[in-house]
Amino acid sequence: MPRLRRACGFTLLELLVAMFVAAIIFAMGYGVVNQALKSRAGLQDQQGKLAELQTAVRVMEQDFAQLAPRPIRQPVGDQLQGALVASATSQPFAALTRNGWANPSGLQRPTLQRVAYFFENGTLRREHWNVLDPTQSSVAQRRDLLSHLKSVTLRYMDAGKTWQTQWPAMSRAQVSTDLRGRPIAVEITLDTEDWGKIVRVVEIPG
Repeated sequence: MPRLRRACGFTLLELLVAMFVAAIIFAMGYGVVNQALKSRAGLQDQQGKLAELQTAVRVMEQDFAQLAPRPIRQPVGDQLQGALVASATSQPFAALTRNGWANPSGLQRPTLQRVAYFFENGTLRREHWNVLDPTQSSVAQRRDLLSHLKSVTLRYMDAGKTWQTQWPAMSRAQVSTDLRGRPIAVEITLDTEDWGKIVRVVEIPG
């Protein structure tokens, strides 16, 4: 009878080598997958910040482009605030009356809206009121537009085509008393942590 062949198998050393190679391949694969997940998370974070920046710029452009020559009453007293009041040294740094306030619900209110912009702790905030002439009891609706900001700078072009840092513009050391006065254009500069300075110039119609 023919001799039975002895069954051949793997030695312990061969198994150890195979396991070691498989562990290296798994480690390399895990590193690639982990890096891809980190890159995806970072990309999503950047996309979120970019969308936030685009929204903030669009909202500010719409507000200033629809600047209306309508002063409002002071919350206390019978004095008036100008259609646009802005100063880099105060908060809010800009307050204005804008036109074109959408009214999809058909509420009994004007299309004019009073809005104000604040910059605090690296965050740009927009506030508006449901009434055009707010009182002390009026509650502002707040919305954080943009975070991770270094600074926000506005400039206003007067009738002489000179850029001013506040409005009403200073003229011969005297503040203009025209409460309906509007600049020709507004320059918006947002100094961001991620993309540097973003500059937009908004023309004021009329």
